[in-house]
Amino acid sequence: MSVSWDAECVSVPTYESIRSAPKVLLHDHLDGGLRPTTMVELATETGYDDLPTSDVDELTAWMRRGADRRDLVLYLETFRHTVGVMQAPDAIARVARECAEDLADDGVVYAEVRFAPEQHLERGLSLDEVVEAALDGFEQGSRDRPITVRTLLTAMRTAARSLEIAELAVRWRDRGVVGFDIAGAEAGFPPTRHLDAFEHVRRQNFHLTIHAGEAFGLPSIWEALQICGAERLGHGVRIVDDIDTSGDSPRLGRLAALVRDKRVPLELCPTSNVHTGAAASIAEHPIAVLTDLRFRVTVNTDNRLMSGISMSSELHGLVEALGWGWDELRWVTINAMKSAFLPFGERMQLIDAVIKPGYAALQPSW
Repeated sequence: MSVSWDAECVSVPTYESIRSAPKVLLHDHLDGGLRPTTMVELATETGYDDLPTSDVDELTAWMRRGADRRDLVLYLETFRHTVGVMQAPDAIARVARECAEDLADDGVVYAEVRFAPEQHLERGLSLDEVVEAALDGFEQGSRDRPITVRTLLTAMRTAARSLEIAELAVRWRDRGVVGFDIAGAEAGFPPTRHLDAFEHVRRQNFHLTIHAGEAFGLPSIWEALQICGAERLGHGVRIVDDIDTSGDSPRLGRLAALVRDKRVPLELCPTSNVHTGAAASIAEHPIAVLTDLRFRVTVNTDNRLMSGISMSSELHGLVEALGWGWDELRWVTINAMKSAFLPFGERMQLIDAVIKPGYAALQPSW
């Protein structure tokens, strides 16, 4: 894959200049990124009659009310409606196609988009039919565009189908699925409840990331890494609880030191964390400390619809709040590409042929 980057050099990254930069996204939920217009149209086409409104502007505001109010309950309520309109193959394929289109238009050159197949079975689809529809959509949306999209299959930690979803992920590994994940409420649902699924993934030499250390703390991170074998941490932001910043220089606890020493990628989602109440603001988000201490930081969107963001706006928010420049943006982008679940050669090809030239065009001193 090769891209010609023709961007004006800008010393301080602006939103528009960031849009022209090559970006990598590892943590993005398919059912958290629908276009509101698509939701209204799919509700009509599929007979879903439970949307709070059919007015696109009103629906957009409704979908973002949880983020606006920093209310996790309202934030999570929205997924009932996005999943509700994604119960038919054509609907799933359309959402996936538009996801790839939107990410490519935003300058994302590589994305791993995750979804939970078990949530799309209400109208009789099989798990394999759900995955096939999503992969077809991603292929359509990325065709002739400078983006590579791969998929992570997610099991819900509050349910009991994780082994089935792990087997499903392995079954589709050569057709666009690159890893397995679990998501959902952390408190009361530790990752160790799903050990059989993780063991299956590991026996098959497949890739594994786990939502851990978002709303819950260090025990969730420790179990994900030390018992379940996670290669990456979905969010992982609570690792900061094992860092003492009260003195002249930060002191890492044993778990934080392990995460940093082993270069465990953190799939950080700053805006989402603010919107769900996990952080007070971008300026106060632990990403600043974790970046200064050179953890394997990556920056992600989580749910673009609910938070009203894109990868470009997410990165621009860090420029504004933390004073990040091109060095930091390039660093987190290469971190993410290094941490992707692609084969090594494909990762290096994107780094050498796309990412580095793209940033060199923006900052020719590199």
